Amino acid sequence: MAMSSSSIAAHLKAGLVALPGVLLRLPLYVVRLLVGLVRAAIGRGRPEPHAVARARIVLCMLFFACAYVAIAGRLAMLASVPEGTIARRGLAADAVASARPDILDRNGLVLATDVKSASLYGEPRRLIDVDEAVEALTAILPDLNVDELRDRLSSKRGFVWLKRDITPQQQREIHALGLPGIGFMTENRRVYPGGTLGAHVLGSTNIDNQGIAGIEKWIDTRGLADLHLAGFASDRQQEPVELALDLRVQHVLRDELFNAKEKFKAIAAAGTVVDVRTGEIIAMASLPDFDANDPARSLDPKNLNRLTTGVFEMGSTFKALTFAMALDSGKFTLNSTLDARGALQFGRFRIHDYHAENRVLTLPEVFIYSSNIGTARMALALGVDAHKAFLKKMGQLDRLRTELPESAAPIVPKHWGELNTATIAFGHGLAVAPIQVLMAENALVNGGWLIPPTFLKRTPEEAAKVAVRVIKPETSVKMRYLMRLNAVKGSGKKANTPGYFVGGKTGTAEKVVNGRYSKTKLLTSFISAFPMDDPQYLVLVMLDEPKAAEGTYGYATAGWNAAPTTGNIVQRIAPMLGIMPRPDLPSPESILTSSAKVAQAQ
Repeated sequence: MAMSSSSIAAHLKAGLVALPGVLLRLPLYVVRLLVGLVRAAIGRGRPEPHAVARARIVLCMLFFACAYVAIAGRLAMLASVPEGTIARRGLAADAVASARPDILDRNGLVLATDVKSASLYGEPRRLIDVDEAVEALTAILPDLNVDELRDRLSSKRGFVWLKRDITPQQQREIHALGLPGIGFMTENRRVYPGGTLGAHVLGSTNIDNQGIAGIEKWIDTRGLADLHLAGFASDRQQEPVELALDLRVQHVLRDELFNAKEKFKAIAAAGTVVDVRTGEIIAMASLPDFDANDPARSLDPKNLNRLTTGVFEMGSTFKALTFAMALDSGKFTLNSTLDARGALQFGRFRIHDYHAENRVLTLPEVFIYSSNIGTARMALALGVDAHKAFLKKMGQLDRLRTELPESAAPIVPKHWGELNTATIAFGHGLAVAPIQVLMAENALVNGGWLIPPTFLKRTPEEAAKVAVRVIKPETSVKMRYLMRLNAVKGSGKKANTPGYFVGGKTGTAEKVVNGRYSKTKLLTSFISAFPMDDPQYLVLVMLDEPKAAEGTYGYATAGWNAAPTTGNIVQRIAPMLGIMPRPDLPSPESILTSSAKVAQAQ
């Protein structure tokens, strides 16, 4: 008899209502069934013989069914695990290259990232013919050492590395050999798309993808190394590390330094660009450098980062600090005069001017003529203790720590007397890392705030929390005026790029060779800022042992090499940083007058 649709619906509804109860009682039914089968199988209750046999057959079928289900489940789970994970969990858990976070520049461009690569390993206990394996593997990987490979495969160990990071083609050829006991492990390998760009900042990793230098090492100190040792970091995806570097500016900086190094036949060149408002390092390069994808070259002493791990007597660029100290003390003004008519005598030591004017100079003239005598007189007038205290406050007497683990401590005189103050005032007798001077001179143009430099992105609000006032705002205004005046009338004229209101200070230091200052081996530098009426960026350029070139008239001083190199850099990077050239630039004196108007308005 056919059922109506309403009857069918009623029966379905009743079935759905009863379903939860049936499901709840299902385990009980299964248990009762199993108990019944077991009782029947062992012959309890005196059942018929054929019933006992049937129960035993059913019980065996259930047992094998459960076993097959368990095996199938395990195979499905293993099939879902990424390639190489099984080996990592067992054979080589401690040797696996952990995943690392990407490193990005300030605009989100990738500076360092991980890629998957295959590594070759062996299980000697599973090998059938060691000689066959050695012959076959060396035919595909000729760079393998035959004796070392045979020793590894002949050992009784359960796992041995044969070669890390092989190519996909090599992996396919070895896989086609079908050698038992030879396998592949998928690992993370660090790659640097920019090659040499920012190599000293980025640093490098070892074969296990652990940071050994630069930002890479800093990342490990932030907890990644601990995760790796604990076995938790092998495949974790982590938040990218955003640096303050601008890859575009980095390229320009390295390009111009390379050109200058070649043109002036210098043994090395280095430079950096910093945001004066936040202390962010926008670019940093030191030549000769290395490809970050070839970390072995980073160990060559010639490739050290001269800006952070080298210490140098910075020459006349250090004079800017002496001028800031003198003006900030109130004992000197822009109208002060200093006697530079003759050399300063300290026993058997005499202090001369490179281009002597042999007359009384105004304070601005001391700056633009870079008078050693006038600068030394200012420092001596303030005294040794005041000089040491000021340099201490400006961060020049202590090691500067940044995110880069590589840093050098300054070389400070053990006994600091008047002669030391006189020579240190114009940049001789105190050796510091160039990045330290950069930090101090940053304070001279940003309103008087000493801001620790950083290679990470930093907001102005974050910078304000770590900034320390070291000179008065009006002193900073006067220093900007002097630096601009030097670019217009002094030794920095070749850095005076049209339209960008550049200012700065040159420095030419004689290098110490065999305990004596050499007249032919020079370290030249130029520290500049732009635009000087509202400074936003500071640029440092250094050339180590430059030679005279065509158009320098036999000179190898900073005004002829470091200064024009700086001008080229500013002209190229300013538009990238949002600073466009102005057709009509104000006079250096406008810096003083505009600041005075602002002060009156306040």
